[in-house]
Parts: sequence; structure tokens; C-alpha cells
Amino acid sequence: MNTGVLLLAHGAPERIEDVPQYLSFVRGGQPVSARVLDEVTKRYAAIGGCGPLTRWTRVQAESLQKFLGIPVFFGMRNWHPFIQETMDQVRAAGVGRLACVCLAPQFSEMSVGLYMKHANAAAAGVELKWATSYPVEPLLIEAFAERLQGLRGKVLFTAHSLPVPNEQYDAQARATAAAVAARLGLTGWEFAYQSQGLSGGTWLGPTVEQCLDRYAAEGVREVVIAPVGFVSDHVEILYDIDVLFRAYAADRGIVLTRPESLNGSPTFTAALAEVVGRIPWSARVPPDPLSAPGKAADQGVDRGQGGPPQPQEPC
Repeated sequence: MNTGVLLLAHGAPERIEDVPQYLSFVRGGQPVSARVLDEVTKRYAAIGGCGPLTRWTRVQAESLQKFLGIPVFFGMRNWHPFIQETMDQVRAAGVGRLACVCLAPQFSEMSVGLYMKHANAAAAGVELKWATSYPVEPLLIEAFAERLQGLRGKVLFTAHSLPVPNEQYDAQARATAAAVAARLGLTGWEFAYQSQGLSGGTWLGPTVEQCLDRYAAEGVREVVIAPVGFVSDHVEILYDIDVLFRAYAADRGIVLTRPESLNGSPTFTAALAEVVGRIPWSARVPPDPLSAPGKAADQGVDRGQGGPPQPQEPC
């Protein structure tokens, strides 16, 4: 049976005119308030009118395909190519089983769980196996460390906030940060959540803004925000960090920088290859990836059903 790989990502609009439809997909067809539509549209306008997530996901898939020598497909949950569209391509290519990896290293039902649900629903005739998380995959940690090394300032690791409790996600996100810090021998680093939703409710914290307020009071003047819950550029990086947090920090006398996103990192490509290589086709339920530190071969595997960075180009 022909085998391939499926990478899954959130999806992002590629033109500012697509933002209303994109938000409709994100909300599952539920109405989007004028306030949310206006705010999200402004954010995309501030980064050039579109998000580069699709472009970088394509780069990551093509790099992994060259590395592994087998077909690598990618699908998006909230934009083209939708997971259903990609599964049609998989069947047309004669691929009968897929090793599936979400481009979100830490597991949550609200992200990875939904990718799994959509892929399983579209998988007719294709056998799927999953790597549900890989928060402390050694080459992932190395890739983040390579980007962060040499930057000056207090390091604040971040991940995308989710509604509380999301305890497994919280533990895994913090574990990724701790592993990168240990790899670089960092001291005094901290962890916070960014990009809380616009719909209200209680979200995981602390927030980046709370940390920056405290740093300003303590006299900290240089901060490096190091996102470890994201593997490529998109609006949460290019707007939330580069525009919003940078201005927030500057108003408090803080110079804020960040490392380059993983994007086309060859080390990240190798990390994905390691994750794929550990997905067994035998049916077994793995241990939690955080329960056995150092046992990378068991990280985040679960049963399912059924090159270098590219040059920046206009959206």
C-alpha cells in the first residue's frame, strides 16, 4: 500500500477580501460580529493584507517530501486547501495510508483534536495514523534554539492562549519552553500566553502584557519574545508580536525583539521527519509524551482511524 504524509495547519486568508469568509469558517458558520470582523481585518491590513501561513506550510511540506522521498500533502482546517480537498488529492494519487502530523507541537482538543476530527471524517478509503503531539522532540527543541541563540534580552517564551483549563496543552507548552531554555542554558526566562480570543471568557495566562508591565516596573529594558507554540509566520507572529507587543513594550521603555520563525528551517524539517518516523502502523496506545523525559521515541504517538528557507515573496 502506498504511504504518504499529511501535514495539517489552521489556515489563513490569502487576500484581505477573504477575511469575512475565513472568519465564517473559523466560527463554524456562526455569525461574526462587526467588532470582530473589523479588528481582524485591521490586523491583516497591518501585515500587508494577507497571511503567509499557506506559503510557509507549502515550503515545509515540499522540504519534508524531499527529505523523506515519499509524497507529502498538506491541508488546512479553515482555508484552502481544505482537508477534504487534500484528501481528494491523496486518493487521486493512489496513496492508501497517511502518517498525519499537525503543525502545532502541543496537543489540545481545540486545535489538534479538531484537525483529527476533520481528517478522519474525510478519510474514506485512506488509513490514518497520528502523531498527536511532539512538544519535546529533540530536533524541534534544537530548531527553536538555533533561532533564539545570540539574541539579547530577557527571554519570554509564548504560546497561543486557549480557554481554561486545557491542562494538557498548558503542560506541553511549558515543557517546550523549558526544554529550549535548558538547551541554551538560559536563566531568568519566563513563559506567557499570547493572542487571547476576542470572544471573552477566561483564557490561559499570564498574558504577555502583564509580563511587560512587570518588567517595566522592574527596570527591564530588553525583552525577547520567543514563540514556541508556532512553527511559521502568520498573523499571531507578524501582528501580535511585531506590531502590538512591540508598540506596547516601547511605550514602557522596553526594546522588544523576537527570533525568526522556524518557517523553512532545515532542522525543523528533520524534526518532522523524526516525528513521522516514529508513527507505528501497529495498533498501540502510547504513554503521555511528558511522562517519560528523554524517551523521544514515544513522544505523542496515538492511534488514528481508518530545505532551507525560501525567499520572502509578496502575498
